[in-house]
Amino acid sequence: MLDRTIPFYNTILRCDRYLNAEPALQNGYEFRMYQSGDEQKWAQLEYEIGDFDSAEEAEQYFISTYCSNKTLDVAKRCVFAVNEKNEIVGSCIAWKDLRGDELVASLHWLVVSTQHQGKGIGKALCQKVMQIFLEKDEFPVYIHTQPWSYKAILLYIRQGFKIQKTDTFSQYENQFDLAMNTLKKVLPENHYEELMYNIE
Repeated sequence: MLDRTIPFYNTILRCDRYLNAEPALQNGYEFRMYQSGDEQKWAQLEYEIGDFDSAEEAEQYFISTYCSNKTLDVAKRCVFAVNEKNEIVGSCIAWKDLRGDELVASLHWLVVSTQHQGKGIGKALCQKVMQIFLEKDEFPVYIHTQPWSYKAILLYIRQGFKIQKTDTFSQYENQFDLAMNTLKKVLPENHYEELMYNIE
């Protein structure tokens, strides 16, 4: 479970060139794209890990943000990992946000059910979404995250992302210094040094 006692500071990452890696899930799991009705299952997953105060709030967010968008097709951009029972155990979304007056690619909501973490599902979902961006020639790709997602931040930089000192997108204020000071307190020294090598 995420440690949400860690302070929240806007942390911005950007990937200019993805080192194409073939996403692979362990036996018993497979990818599938969004289908009508999946917003309820996505909402339940997000609620269970604490990203929303209720499943209803999460579902409304998904519908208003993704299903109501006339420019982007959620069925081609929202990836799920499912188990043998076709239960959704993870998700990631290849979306876009404004940066000034232009739309830029942005990776949204990488999430894995707590019961299925530690099996490489998050990494595979990230790689699958990055392949979507690659196929659509939509680089650079941005991510907004926060220090309590430090495990995800390490995953992202290992996929080619760099922590941004000043760059940002959407409405986010880049809080680089506050975020890095927080990460220094919660990460082992070798992992913090890995982050320091991936700043621009």
